[in-house]
Amino acid sequence: MNIADIMTVIGFVVVSLIVLILLAISIYIYFVDRTQRQHPVLRNYPVVGRARYFFEKIGPELRQYFFNNDRESKPISREEYGHIVKKAKYKRDVEGFGSQRDFEKEGYYIRNSMFPMLTEELKMDREAKVTTNRYLLTKDPLFTQREEHLEEENSPVYLLDEDDTIVIGENCQDPFRVRGQIGMSAMSYGSLGERAITALSEGLGIAKGTWMNTGEGGLSDYHLKGGGDIIMQIGPGMFGLRDKEGNFNWDELKEKSKIPQLKAFEVKLGQGAKTRGGHVDAEKVNEEIARIRMVEPFTSIDSPNRFPEFSDLPSLFDFIEQVREHSGKPVGMKVVVGSHFEAEDLAKGIRDTGKGPDFITIDGSEGGTGASYQELTDSVGLPIKSALPLVDNALKKHGVRDRVKIIASGKLYSPDQVAIALAMGADLVNIARAFMITVGCIQTLECHSNGCPVGVATTDPDLQKALVVDEKKHRTANYLISMRKGLYRVAAAAGLESPLHFKREHVIYKDEKGKTWSLDDIYQSMIQPGGEGSMNA
Repeated sequence: MNIADIMTVIGFVVVSLIVLILLAISIYIYFVDRTQRQHPVLRNYPVVGRARYFFEKIGPELRQYFFNNDRESKPISREEYGHIVKKAKYKRDVEGFGSQRDFEKEGYYIRNSMFPMLTEELKMDREAKVTTNRYLLTKDPLFTQREEHLEEENSPVYLLDEDDTIVIGENCQDPFRVRGQIGMSAMSYGSLGERAITALSEGLGIAKGTWMNTGEGGLSDYHLKGGGDIIMQIGPGMFGLRDKEGNFNWDELKEKSKIPQLKAFEVKLGQGAKTRGGHVDAEKVNEEIARIRMVEPFTSIDSPNRFPEFSDLPSLFDFIEQVREHSGKPVGMKVVVGSHFEAEDLAKGIRDTGKGPDFITIDGSEGGTGASYQELTDSVGLPIKSALPLVDNALKKHGVRDRVKIIASGKLYSPDQVAIALAMGADLVNIARAFMITVGCIQTLECHSNGCPVGVATTDPDLQKALVVDEKKHRTANYLISMRKGLYRVAAAAGLESPLHFKREHVIYKDEKGKTWSLDDIYQSMIQPGGEGSMNA
């Protein structure tokens, strides 16, 4: 028997074995499907019925990549995702052939000036520069991997001029001084893995002039790695600032306050996407996370939807005063606004008591989260563009706006959206999901499962191997620098020397029929004496 015959026999045997194995597996699956009681489809159509569940499972990916157009997918469309990635990866944000926006729909527009500011007329820090790595795309073929290479680029970081520094907690022992109007919203270690937190921390540190909010999971070494400014969030579970019984630990607060990077505290009353308390599944709570949060390892963590320490504004303000006195740092509060009544009560309380927060973070209902419930994410609380003017109006009406800074958050991940939020009354803006995208998020919507395939929203060490900190930190820095640059570009187009000067008069609202109003027209009645009833406008 020659070699060819031997190979033919071997091939026949191998193929026969494969066929027999597949047949045996199919027979086994057939009887399993036919006898199970859970799925009627499988009982009637064993084996082949599994195709239904396979396609159902990959449905989100099919829609994301094949069937949804560039502006349909949620929560962040393919077009929006692409803009974020281009800023982070290539430090570019140029479009060709015009906008894809549907100009027939209602929406907000920034009023341009007939005489925009020249670049040299803009008031900003021209000395501060940093070097980051960005990709240069050289070829983008259809069937093979695109060709691109890294290059170092030294660029300005587009910080506010030193004279325009935003001061939070001016009367505090240790005020917080900020020269960039965009920072990272609350994202906890535990919700994100250590590599994601480290990459974000180091990237923000490279970009300078910004801040990182720890989220309610406590302050970790990974938040501190980049050397940037930190806002430590205090949630109802008081993670990282509690004793063994779960009570607030004032001694631990004092110890944390000694960390130079820690610039402020934020008392979290609510979050746009989950007005309930937070939840972390047991598989995410490894021993390190348990130590930082001061809880038991490998047990699910649920924080209540309200602090047991206070139940009304006076007791909340007393708690804020105590935190400020013990720490010497500014103290803010994070809220979801439900109506103008709440905004009014808050502003009146600040006026009447002389107490209250140094800053208010307003989180719109469109905000993101690692895990929450559909009924809360979809229908509880107002979106940021409705909530923000209500609080700004109320604070102005009661004469306390100059005491309180406003931070806005809720899908504000492009320079024009940030500019509109600033015009609506924000001093600063928080961003979360766009920063997640800079370190690799691809929107698989698996944040709650600890199965994030790109190693971002997971503590699984094997999955985290996908995330290379030294590469992703530059993407975070590039995105933030590009956002600031774009914000200055929009300000120049509006005839402003700095984005610090955006006001309501600089934004126009257009309805579907083409009729326009300035924000100043829409909201002016809200701050007139006796105009409380018009706040629903």
